[in-house]
Amino acid sequence: MKMQDKRSKDQLNKLTHKESLQNVKRKKRGEPILERSFDIKKGNPEILIVCEGKNTEKDYFEKFKIPTLTLRVIGVGDNTLSLVKKTIEKRDDKPVGYYQEVWCVFDADPKPDNPKQLNNFNDAIFLAQKSDIKVAYSHQAFEYWLLLHFNDYQGEPMDRKLYKDRLNKFLTPYGLKYDDSSDERGKSISNELFEVLLAYDKGKRRICQAIRRAERIYEKLENKENPSKCESSTTVFHLVKRILGIEDEEELSCEELEF
Repeated sequence: MKMQDKRSKDQLNKLTHKESLQNVKRKKRGEPILERSFDIKKGNPEILIVCEGKNTEKDYFEKFKIPTLTLRVIGVGDNTLSLVKKTIEKRDDKPVGYYQEVWCVFDADPKPDNPKQLNNFNDAIFLAQKSDIKVAYSHQAFEYWLLLHFNDYQGEPMDRKLYKDRLNKFLTPYGLKYDDSSDERGKSISNELFEVLLAYDKGKRRICQAIRRAERIYEKLENKENPSKCESSTTVFHLVKRILGIEDEEELSCEELEF
């Protein structure tokens, strides 16, 4: 019964989030705001997002300001298995059902001197799924998701060392530079960079182009059951679609999204 109640609550929260976003669009078009057709409880649904990185991923997700959704974003500085275990601890610090959803964000980050790293990557994904935690992974790194905002990299292998230069190739015309150094100044997502990621390019928002590209690449993967073999790919698009309330192809036009 408790599980059924949780599913009902989750569905209600998703409907609330979706209807609120639709009302934002109606207001922008000058259309009347529709009354809610269902009862809701006070307060926004809350999603816990626990990130491997303390800078890039955390900065990125904290930039989303959605009036109908509360995002609690934490950067812990751990990866794969240890990250998932810490996520379980943070979720269990709260009462059951406190968070509508719990997400882990981490990279495959293969290391030649640590052949077990990719096995740990797979094990972390399986542990998360077993523990009712959703995963937004990138192989090799989160910067691959950022690159998809600018170009359609069709899943070809790409060493993470190439990400910075390729990303900066697209950012230089905007007077921006992505710094992948490991100190506190590096790997951050500035407001200016985030605006470029959301901006229109050839009539479409870049973030929505990234979703389409990542989704298309993921659908073509032959080894989804073995993510360590799925270079280059990312499932970050699942989490971004959840945040933006995108559920179908029509909404993926992103023409009327408000941030």
